[in-house]
This record gives sequence, structure tokens and C-alpha cells, in this order.
Amino acid sequence: MSELTKARTEAGPAPEAIRWFGTTWVEHDRGYGWRRAAAAAGSLAAAAAGAFVLRLGFQGLSDAEIGGFVTAIAFVGFAVCSVLAFQRTWKGFSARPAAAAENQGLYAIGFIGALLAYFVRSLSEAPGEALRRREYEAALARQASARPKSAKSAKPAKAKKRRR
Repeated sequence: MSELTKARTEAGPAPEAIRWFGTTWVEHDRGYGWRRAAAAAGSLAAAAAGAFVLRLGFQGLSDAEIGGFVTAIAFVGFAVCSVLAFQRTWKGFSARPAAAAENQGLYAIGFIGALLAYFVRSLSEAPGEALRRREYEAALARQASARPKSAKSAKPAKAKKRRR
């Protein structure tokens, strides 16, 4: 039994679950490899489907004959948002994001970048595994270093008697 498994069975900090993986990331058990493969394939398939839908949208822009300038602005907008969504999603795997609500519009437009970041990270580990492992091991270290107070060292509070 590994150190992490021993720590999980004792009373103490519980590992945080990751979407699609639960707590299998701790010991890489219960189908962890298959889940990673499915997450990578699913995110790549979703990115491909999203790219196809965007292709249909851009085809609609060209059929509407609104001009190359507007089409170019739309294309650059989606590309920039995808790059920014990729970057912020990738950084979110190693550090807790400050405010996710502010980035909802960016992720809605640049969803392909976020899906590609999820795909690339799934090739090496569960997305967010390194961050959660670091936090979990720090919590285990804090628990191990915390010493319970013994009954002898604790000083009982002296009760003051009231005189009347």
C-alpha cells in the first residue's frame, strides 16, 4: 500500500475529485488510463465538431457576400479568442484561476482553444492533476506535522470564585 493510500484510509484530508476522473488520479487506478484516453478523444472530437460548425458559419458569411473585411475580422476574432482560451485553460491546470466568471464570454467564443488545451493536457495527465496532487500532498504534510495537544500540556482554565 502506498503512502497516499495509507493517508486516504486514515482520517485526514480527502483528495479533490476531478471531472470525469473522480479520485482515480491519486493512485491511477480504476480505469484511469482509459478515462484519460476517453477525455483526450472526446475533447478532440468536440473541437473538431466545433470547427465544423464554425466552418458552416463562415460559409454563411461568404454566401451573404458581406465582404472580405467583415469575414476577416470574424476569423481573427475567433482565432484570438481561441488562443486566449487555450492559454487561460492551460494556466488553470497548474494554478487556481482568479475569476472564472470574467472569462465566460472568452471561453464561449474561443471554445476550440479550451478544448484543445484539454486534449493536449489529457495526453500526459488528467487535466488539473498536478495542481490537485500538489495541494493534496501539502494537506497531508500539514496533517503529519500537526501534533495533537496532550492532556498534560493543556492548562485548564482557572475558575474564579465570586465573593459576595
